[in-house]
Amino acid sequence: MPKMKSNSGAAKRFKITASGKIKRGQSHRSHILTKKSTKRKRHLRSPLAVDAADQAMVRRMIPYA
Repeated sequence: MPKMKSNSGAAKRFKITASGKIKRGQSHRSHILTKKSTKRKRHLRSPLAVDAADQAMVRRMIPYA
């Protein structure tokens, strides 16, 4: 059976942690940063875990991660 293809967009956005959770970055950090507070920008830096409802979909998109 041939290898499955990863969704290249998803592969760039998600990483699997050692415990098996899926890590994702946060949005709203690319532009129009002057009106956002330093605290807000700092908190947007840290990654979050993907919600349980979306985990199965993300795992399908990155089968070998």
